[in-house]
Amino acid sequence: MEPHGPDLEVRPAVRRCVAALSSSGDLNEVTQSLRTLGGFLGEGGDGDQPPPGQRGEFARAHYTRVLQCLVGHAGASWLELLPPAQRAELWDGLFLRGPPDQALLVLLDSLSSSSPSAGLDRVLDVLKQFLRAGRLNALLWSRCHGVPPPESPQLREALLGRLVSLPDIAANRLQHQNCADFLPASYYPLLAREVGTVLEQICVALRGGQDCSLTFVAQLLGKACMQGHSELMFAELVPRLSALTQSDMVWQRVCWRLVESVPERWVEGVVTGLVQAVDRPGALSRILGNVVVKNKKAQFVITHKLLLLQYKYKTPVLRSIVGYLAQDRERRPLLIQALRALLEAWCSGSAVRHTPLEQQLYLSRALLLCAAQLTEAELRDLRAEILQRMMDGMQCHLDSSVSRVRRLGMVVGECLSARLDPEGTQLKFQYDHDAETQELVSLMSPLPASESLSEDTPAADRTELPLNSSESPDRGQKSTTQPDSHQISMGTEQTTDKGDDSELDSDDELTPYDMSQDQKLSEVPPPRYLRDCLEALTTSGDPGKVEASLQAAEGLIRRNAAAAREVSVQLTKVLLHLEDSYNTAGFLGLRQGAMVALAVTDPIPVAEFLTTEFFALNYSLCHRMDILEDRGDPRSPSSGLESTDRSPVNPQCVLLPKGSRGTGGHWETCWVSSECLCFPLDWQGARRPAGSAPPSRFAPVAGHFFFPLLRNYDRPQVTFDLLGSDHLLLGRLVHTLGLLMHLAANAPVATQMGRALLDFVWAVRYHVDQVVRRGVLFAVCAVFLSMPSQHLLAELSEHLLETRAWLTDVAEGDPDDECRSLAMQSLLLLERSLKKELEPEP
Repeated sequence: MEPHGPDLEVRPAVRRCVAALSSSGDLNEVTQSLRTLGGFLGEGGDGDQPPPGQRGEFARAHYTRVLQCLVGHAGASWLELLPPAQRAELWDGLFLRGPPDQALLVLLDSLSSSSPSAGLDRVLDVLKQFLRAGRLNALLWSRCHGVPPPESPQLREALLGRLVSLPDIAANRLQHQNCADFLPASYYPLLAREVGTVLEQICVALRGGQDCSLTFVAQLLGKACMQGHSELMFAELVPRLSALTQSDMVWQRVCWRLVESVPERWVEGVVTGLVQAVDRPGALSRILGNVVVKNKKAQFVITHKLLLLQYKYKTPVLRSIVGYLAQDRERRPLLIQALRALLEAWCSGSAVRHTPLEQQLYLSRALLLCAAQLTEAELRDLRAEILQRMMDGMQCHLDSSVSRVRRLGMVVGECLSARLDPEGTQLKFQYDHDAETQELVSLMSPLPASESLSEDTPAADRTELPLNSSESPDRGQKSTTQPDSHQISMGTEQTTDKGDDSELDSDDELTPYDMSQDQKLSEVPPPRYLRDCLEALTTSGDPGKVEASLQAAEGLIRRNAAAAREVSVQLTKVLLHLEDSYNTAGFLGLRQGAMVALAVTDPIPVAEFLTTEFFALNYSLCHRMDILEDRGDPRSPSSGLESTDRSPVNPQCVLLPKGSRGTGGHWETCWVSSECLCFPLDWQGARRPAGSAPPSRFAPVAGHFFFPLLRNYDRPQVTFDLLGSDHLLLGRLVHTLGLLMHLAANAPVATQMGRALLDFVWAVRYHVDQVVRRGVLFAVCAVFLSMPSQHLLAELSEHLLETRAWLTDVAEGDPDDECRSLAMQSLLLLERSLKKELEPEP
């Protein structure tokens, strides 16, 4: 088809210029060709401006081909002969004055396909000038102002892809010689600034009555967020948008339309990035508008994914989400919907057992924030439902074996009951107060509508702790702190009322007497013989006499071993059944110390008695826990830490976490500490000087402590069921067996103990309770560490692959982080044993 119209003049001229640039070596001819081509961009070489039709035809049909010719001959000799000023005007100007989208595509395509050369350096120089000269703003504005030119979807996708992936293209080609302008930390903030400038131009155009389109900018923002650059983009955009939308309705409408125009597949990245960057509900509401009502994907992300599925966000993010849902009447039904979903998840027993503790804490924060935003009318409608869910959820949390989970249920139950009935009877629990509980309680004091977070305060300076600690004291301590403050104020008033008379009677000049070394004299003398101590504990009703006997028991046992052996079993039985009837100070520690001293002095009879009584019927769970505590106490003979002759400590026999010698109330948080996770790898087979450590006193009696505890574990009793509901006791039993296994390292019976322990824990390795799974993995670590490697491989030869697969699955997918850590330790120990046996010695 013959050319017609402006193309009749443009095409021959462009053909001649391109031919001259490709083949001519005449500098004057090349310069004239560059001036002619530059003239089609609006600057004629002789001052003559080509007609607008010719300029438009050149930009539409010939500009890209001309730029491709230029980059193809970027290393030509004639380009070196041009003076720098003339080269910048003629050669660089062709890239910087034409349609920016075509120029960017040509430059990036050349960057991707060029090898290191002088031509590539010139392309990089032009690309730097393109970014620094504001050509990105011209590109975006050309796509937003007026009616955008018709183009294919493929071209639009290519342009979006090049804009978003420019740092990746540059890094792939330049690698270690990359330029700072092309790094993500520099490029994406620049792109965000250009987006903000274009949005400002759109606002000005809208006020002037001109039509604008936000589609391309929304697609660019969505694609950048989808590729993981939302943090860099919104760190530059959000402060600007937050300030401009405070009092300008046009800016608010532009922001709303911008978010609503993001394609469906990229909405999640934009919404998630905005929620993380905007930590104030008011600012988030001004930027997002009611997109959560209009867009189903945005609604799912905000009300479900960010609240129920993902739990990595901090409390300010949750405050922003909940406050955003509560600030508009059209969004409040979604707040109720989110509250119901959170209640459903919080009261689910399966969720409590199978989700990480961090996620449960995150759900609890979100639940309390939603409950704090409810109005009185909404509370009346939802009171029965919330109360029922609260009771179910508290039951699930209180049934857990993990103390933090139980405490979480108590705190949330207290807060919800106080919210449902502020003036009536409220739940009160006794638990340890820390920063976590204070933060949860503080969430029931919602932010005011005016947002208490300052607009000028940077997000990094805001903490998750209560914003006003004086208004949210620990609930369990309120009754004690208020009387103290009242007494202080009354004392101040009395001192003030005395006036000048108080100065006459002042004792400030008298030196106080040092009473720091004074000791309280006991009215009851301590018993001097062990049988007197036993009689006092058995028959005496005098609190002072019982306390004196308890305090003297351990010393009497250790000083007179022969007398202790005569009454060891009888005294152990008395101590096991002894109750703190008189509120004796340090009762549990005194009783435990005496029982451990008996086990040290007469190990076999005491061990047989305690292990037999562990499965007896007439004991509570507390008594059984005390028995296990006595077997695992670091002062018992199983640890090798104490002996009647005060022999040196054998370092090979120490594997007890800090704090395990107490009441057993904190053992589940102690035995997975770093002392138990980081086993020294040189304990087995390490060369030690002769006589550096005495023989283990536990080795001859290890079987008496270990095997009776495995005797009847699978037989349910009337008072307890190890394989049923008593998860805490089962976990403590497995952990104690693991300790005994490790303390029996290098003993002749260690192989038999390890075989029996592996058979026992294999049946409960998939237990639903994380405390039991922790105990199982701890026991497996102890077996791998204590059994000789040749015996270990012999016992695991049939199940070695299955054992490794199980440990790998736990290390990768268990919801509890302690289980994952212990599984990794077990894998390392197993690999070490395999390497030691299968690889020949040098």
